[in-house]
Amino acid sequence: MSHRPDQDVQQISTSLQHTALAHPVRQRLLFALSARPSTISRLAAQLGVNKGGVSHHLKVLCEAGLVQGAGTRTVRGGTEKYYRRSAERLNVAEPQAEGTAALFGAVAQELDRSPADHLLTLRHLRLSPAKAARLAEVLAALVDEAEEDAEGEPVHGILVTLYQQAGG
Repeated sequence: MSHRPDQDVQQISTSLQHTALAHPVRQRLLFALSARPSTISRLAAQLGVNKGGVSHHLKVLCEAGLVQGAGTRTVRGGTEKYYRRSAERLNVAEPQAEGTAALFGAVAQELDRSPADHLLTLRHLRLSPAKAARLAEVLAALVDEAEEDAEGEPVHGILVTLYQQAGG
């Protein structure tokens, strides 16, 4: 799958990284942090998860090197710590079932909380290997080349997968 060369990509290969990705809330935290650095309080409100849960899951992501501190800010006498993703994109060369299940679970939670109508389609097609490869290229290009609107517009999630059914 291609990507724009200006994006930094983190390779996912260690068991610690795979374990960190094997929970829907941690996946959702990575989604949330893709837009901008954020605090535990903001992330808790955005995800509908309590602050203790967010703190725990951020610690796991930090230990796996997927999230890092992004500075602090003093607010009303207290200090807020900001977190950011370590890389703009993750490349999971050998996806594991637990991480994939957590990703789909995270997307299901996001769809459930979405304030707008969403598109969810599953279709099974008989395709030659060449047609399947071409469709994968077109879908990847469509996602990679989508133009973003200005800051302040709603963030939309896109999940695209093309797989061959076992025994099919």
